[in-house]
Amino acid sequence: MAMMRLRREDPRVVGSFRLHRRLGAGGMGVVYLGSDKRGQRVALKVIRPDLAEDQEFRSRFAREVSAARRIRGGCTARLVAADLDAGRPWFATQYVPGPSLHDKVTEEGPLPASQVASIGAALAEGLVAVHEAGVVHRDVKPSNILLSPKGPRIIDFGIAWATGASTLTHVGTAVGSPGFLAPEQVRGAAVTPATDVFSLGATLAYAATADSPFGQGSSEVMLYRVVHEEPHLHGVHAALAPLIEACLVKNPEERPSTLQLSLRLKEIAAREARGLPDAAVPAEPAAAARAPRRPTGSRAEEYARQRTEHDGGGPASRTGASPRTGARRPAQRPSAQRGGPARKPATAGRSAGRPAPAGRGSGPDRRLLRQRLFVFVTVTLLVALGIAAAQGCESSLDALGAPRPAPSSAPH
Repeated sequence: MAMMRLRREDPRVVGSFRLHRRLGAGGMGVVYLGSDKRGQRVALKVIRPDLAEDQEFRSRFAREVSAARRIRGGCTARLVAADLDAGRPWFATQYVPGPSLHDKVTEEGPLPASQVASIGAALAEGLVAVHEAGVVHRDVKPSNILLSPKGPRIIDFGIAWATGASTLTHVGTAVGSPGFLAPEQVRGAAVTPATDVFSLGATLAYAATADSPFGQGSSEVMLYRVVHEEPHLHGVHAALAPLIEACLVKNPEERPSTLQLSLRLKEIAAREARGLPDAAVPAEPAAAARAPRRPTGSRAEEYARQRTEHDGGGPASRTGASPRTGARRPAQRPSAQRGGPARKPATAGRSAGRPAPAGRGSGPDRRLLRQRLFVFVTVTLLVALGIAAAQGCESSLDALGAPRPAPSSAPH
């Protein structure tokens, strides 16, 4: 986050905090870098004088601060202190070192799919805590996401929306915000947690493409597109596009919840971290095998039968190909198998979740090995019994005193 020197009109001390630098300014007030007597650094926002004189603003501001105190989550900037009765109300949150998501994408370009999914999963998890505290952020956008060494952090928990200003008036003061508002915000309808889901989807699309999913233009043009046009997700990684598209649905009730979004993004991040290319998902059977979706209907029966034969040593395993490659085996099935039952329930349950290890022999080879082992053990036991019987006979003759036949030294 860029820092600027304090101006002549800026205060030097607010409450128990000493101010050091300017961090930024917006439609609500000025944000400063400050520290307390113990050296703890905070981001302290002082409200504009004109808003401080609005009693309705003060009451709504107090409700928002009270709700923000209840937020508990590792992906949020914790509220440290606030003074609602001061001549110019202020509040201080934990200082988060690191660039904003907007600045990072501006400097480095679109982020890889694994990083977008990882950031999105953490942000969705943070919004779960925000919503459980009874707060709707209402202004999720790249500039309100800070990328700290410990992970992304969400700042400005809806307090800017406590002013009661119209959407167009408010967002016109912040570059890029119109492309991240939900349609219900533009219409002036009630906001819900689904509102933050829409804004998070637009933010993730920006991280993946370095542009708003509704393009660029004036505030009026952008707000019209948000309400009436579909988002442009052409540059979004194929693994992320369906989920982001679901977040940007116009109807709030049809969007995924923040919990569902967090779990799904964690799955995508884990899969991408295992080595899928960042540029695009390869159109190969291997990618389809790793995806969580499974075929249904008649395709499901064929899928289960092929997997059962693969694990049970059928034609699929005799080709010698590694099961992790996901490549189909060219071997043909005997005609007797085509008309028989597809699989046994126990075998299918085993094969659907665990492929056979590479290099394991086929069924007939294992049976032949077991037969040879059985014959070897049987012969060995018979020989051992014969030797034991012979020794037992000699011991009996010694006990009776019977003469033993002298061995012939030479042929006669």
